Amino acid sequence: MSKVHVIGAGLAGLSAAVRLVQAGVDVVVHEQAAHAGGRARSFHDAVLDEVIDNGNHLLLSGNRSVLNFLSLVNASDRLTGPSGARFDFFDLETSDRWSVDLTRGPVPLWVLYKDRRVRGTTMGDYVKGLKLLTAGDRSVANLFAGQGQIYRRFWEPFAVAVLNTPADQAVARLLMPVIRETLAKGAASSRPLIAKKGLSDTFADPSSTWLERHGAEIRFNDRVSMLRSNNHRIISLTTGNGDEPVGPGDGVVLAVPPWSAAELIDDTQAPQKFAPIVNIHFRVPDCGKQVMRSPLLGMVGAVSHWIFVRDDVVSVTVSAAYDLARQANEHIADTIWGEVSQALDMPGHPLPKVRIIKERRATFVATPEQLSRRPACVTSTKNLVLAGDWTDTGLPATIEGAVRSGEVASDTLLKGIS
Repeated sequence: MSKVHVIGAGLAGLSAAVRLVQAGVDVVVHEQAAHAGGRARSFHDAVLDEVIDNGNHLLLSGNRSVLNFLSLVNASDRLTGPSGARFDFFDLETSDRWSVDLTRGPVPLWVLYKDRRVRGTTMGDYVKGLKLLTAGDRSVANLFAGQGQIYRRFWEPFAVAVLNTPADQAVARLLMPVIRETLAKGAASSRPLIAKKGLSDTFADPSSTWLERHGAEIRFNDRVSMLRSNNHRIISLTTGNGDEPVGPGDGVVLAVPPWSAAELIDDTQAPQKFAPIVNIHFRVPDCGKQVMRSPLLGMVGAVSHWIFVRDDVVSVTVSAAYDLARQANEHIADTIWGEVSQALDMPGHPLPKVRIIKERRATFVATPEQLSRRPACVTSTKNLVLAGDWTDTGLPATIEGAVRSGEVASDTLLKGIS
């Protein structure tokens, strides 16, 4: 493989490009936007006068593809989190606060200790989680609803956060690879991590810099509008600057959203239904950090799902936010701030400056139908592979899935399968 064109500079495309350059391949990255990162990016917001993320993302220390990627681009120090595998929660309905604090090693000894597990649960509740092994296409609610606090305070919020799909629709088995790679391995693989300064600072900026320093070319504002093929091979790309030939020994990684991929290649099967995520950012210089033992707080019994605190910005993520995404921003701000002020022990604090971002097609819906539409990275076109969290990575549509898809796509080209 003499040259590879990577179409899309989201995390899947960046991951593929870094891996290819590391292998000694000439790489050209085509990105239609003026920046890298895709949905995992940061920008300066004029209303808040702060740098905020397009959307909040929680990582775990067992996300091996993400951590390997950051190590390659010299950005391992750009994540932060609590020293242990501790997750803090607040129940808005009962005002209960508790922490899930995992122990070391693959044996989940933490479920034996009342003060380490989800409040109101018993050791036997966790044993019932083995039903995931035979879940088939059953939903999370089908498996676990009706089991009291373990469902309300663990399975439902965990499923919605990971799968961005309501628990009564989300395929439960898709949680298994996440649990297997993180929680099932104990504290060493389960420490929560978030971007220290922002997603662009953590991912897009260091990887773009690394690529350019190692000879890759990144073309921003360079939309690929057509892929021309002949004899089951891509022979040229059409961009705003005209046609660019793709040589006999060249490859193409298509790392764009599924709807864009479907426009570029006719025979691609891809997910067609998507779920929104709403992110609400408040500027609160005097926020109640005294109740925050880590930079994030899980919410139960609330519209809010996760609260992230970084410097003077309090950010809230609401996944599978179908109803919320349809509401007016003023109503969203009032509702979410009412919950946040209570969670941060700031009753009566006036509504601060706020910026609301609605990602209407954040991820595909994790239903059996949509999972069956996830394509492999290999296509019928010999020198074309796919990358993206929507491809069949075996993982949910997460940052870890996006980065891993780039690894798989690049490795496929390097092995000469395409």
